[in-house]
Amino acid sequence: MAIIELIKNRPHIHTISLLVANKPGVLLRISLIFSRRGFNIESLVVSPTLDGRYSRMTITAHGEPSVLEQIIKQASKLIDVVHASEHKDSREVVEKELALIKVHAKAEKRAELLQVIQHFKSITIDLGPEELIIQVTGSTEKLDAMVAFLQDYGIIELVRTGKVVMGRGKMTT
Repeated sequence: MAIIELIKNRPHIHTISLLVANKPGVLLRISLIFSRRGFNIESLVVSPTLDGRYSRMTITAHGEPSVLEQIIKQASKLIDVVHASEHKDSREVVEKELALIKVHAKAEKRAELLQVIQHFKSITIDLGPEELIIQVTGSTEKLDAMVAFLQDYGIIELVRTGKVVMGRGKMTT
């Protein structure tokens, strides 16, 4: 299936944030909860917090909201999970993704392609004789739009980080 079709058919995605103990096996236990409930994890970002004893997990997944509620309750009961919640209202959080996209960039199309990159407020991070690598950051929708637009130039390779989320103001993530 073409990348553009995957983007068009993307179901409603849930964003879940977990604060967990930074210990071996925690990721496995969390992913098993999702798997047993029939939820497919679309992306998973794990990184340490300022306090090295803990890690922040941001999971994007799709499935029934009622099942997701059960997943969050079950995850919250795990000994190594400090906090688990879904971020339903994007006005309460800042959400960003990063993508690296390698595209064909023959000489006759290069100037046009560089204008597209500038329009999306992206940057070129590697320039080869017939290809270039673009770094784009922003919302999932922005990255999807960029990928869709670059289809005409010929995408060679695509790598996305998945969503990272942080609560706005005094709200904790």
